[in-house]
Amino acid sequence: MFNRVQEKKNTYQSHRVDVLKEHLRHASCYEEWKEIALKLDEESGHEAWKYDNESPYFDAEILSKRYNLLKKYRTQHRTLDLIYVLREGLSYDFANIGHPMLFAETCIGTKKIIESYVEEMSDCFRYLASSECITFQLKEKIQFFEDCQTAYGQPALMFSGGATLGLFHTGVCKALLEQDLMPRVLSGSSAGAIMTGMLGVSAPDQVPDLLKGEHFFSDAFKFRKLRELIRGHGGFADVMYLKQFLMQNLGDLTFAEAYQQSGRHINIVIAPYNTAQSPRIMNALTAPNVLVWSAVLASCAVPVLFPPVHLTSKRYDGQHTPYLANTKWVDGSMRSDFPQEKMARLYNINYTIASQVNPHIVPFMQSDTERFRRDVLSWPERIVRRQGKAIALEMMDLTRNYVGGFFPVRRALDHGYGILGQRYYGDVNIIAKYGLRHYSYMLKNPRPKLFKILQREGERATWPKISAIETHARIGKTIEHCLTSLRKQEEKQQNEFYYVDL
Repeated sequence: MFNRVQEKKNTYQSHRVDVLKEHLRHASCYEEWKEIALKLDEESGHEAWKYDNESPYFDAEILSKRYNLLKKYRTQHRTLDLIYVLREGLSYDFANIGHPMLFAETCIGTKKIIESYVEEMSDCFRYLASSECITFQLKEKIQFFEDCQTAYGQPALMFSGGATLGLFHTGVCKALLEQDLMPRVLSGSSAGAIMTGMLGVSAPDQVPDLLKGEHFFSDAFKFRKLRELIRGHGGFADVMYLKQFLMQNLGDLTFAEAYQQSGRHINIVIAPYNTAQSPRIMNALTAPNVLVWSAVLASCAVPVLFPPVHLTSKRYDGQHTPYLANTKWVDGSMRSDFPQEKMARLYNINYTIASQVNPHIVPFMQSDTERFRRDVLSWPERIVRRQGKAIALEMMDLTRNYVGGFFPVRRALDHGYGILGQRYYGDVNIIAKYGLRHYSYMLKNPRPKLFKILQREGERATWPKISAIETHARIGKTIEHCLTSLRKQEEKQQNEFYYVDL
């Protein structure tokens, strides 16, 4: 009798889980998705995992001790002790709490001790910025928070290439903006460069309208006729249509001017046509006078599809001049889709979010569970992947040495080496899911129906990652908000002193 009852209970629970999973797939917004995800975690038994501190992926003991110490010093107003402990472990992945497997077990959320710790850290910073904390003067508080902001770092969002499939990135941006989780540092190559450029030249209040899609509807792809291909040296598509689209939407702004307008650090990945040179990232620091549309056009110059292009810069008097006139540039995604190391040096990046839609990459990407699982059964696949990649790179390198004098073969091998050798994962990965129909979208001109399909796919792919991104970003955003508030107080004081003096 007991077994029958238990069997019926298990069957009913399994049915409830299946129903909730179906509802989750059809959620219309993040709030609805979140509500269903919480119910699904509870119904499937995963909620209990959140309260169990045992895990091989983070140090629960040291985290718990630090949490208790922070809470004790904050509630007792022991400011100096609190600051001392805060500065000891000011990192987004302290005790390894940023490990991807800590966000792969459940639909939403992670261990409760991690969530409590992040909340306590935020409470501590809010206390130090508040009027309750009288240990320091306003200027000392501002200096402290500036130091903390530098020590903690900031996130970056990286958009991959993928032709028209890059409309997926608009859904990623929409989901992140709605939750106030959009980073200020962005990078993009090829189609991702278009997304990055459009965000980079738009004032913050213009971005919601931008993501409605009207600026994307254009004949960016216009394929040349056979007689034109035979007669000319260009690619299959007419680059002038894409150039016109970019000039119309990105304007006449340089990278320096774009930063002044948007407040975002945008980075466009390009590569010299001559493969003897390394890929570069164009931004307000490395190429302040280069026109944004020019760099985006170069990043979209996919070999065979579009011809290599020259870059254009704007002089101090507004006149357009060639940038490195003897160099032609092409798409950077073939050799550096995600320029993580270069951006980390320039912008003090602590973690990266990767939006990946490249059609030749997505089918081979693994989920976090597949990448980080530690069971014995995962070893053969891991060994085959790593050794297979190493052997392929060595073979291409060896072949390059023997046939390096023949330029077309050398270029093909360099591109192959770049595609295979680069890193396509960020710390948080938002990966498109492809069926055969997606490959038919690749070179279609953006239209409202296709835009809505791909944007919604981007949103849905982002929703399961929101809790991980929020956990990573929470402390950094608290520091930022506190610093903004303190600076406003300082400005108000200075204005008051000014009027008193008058």
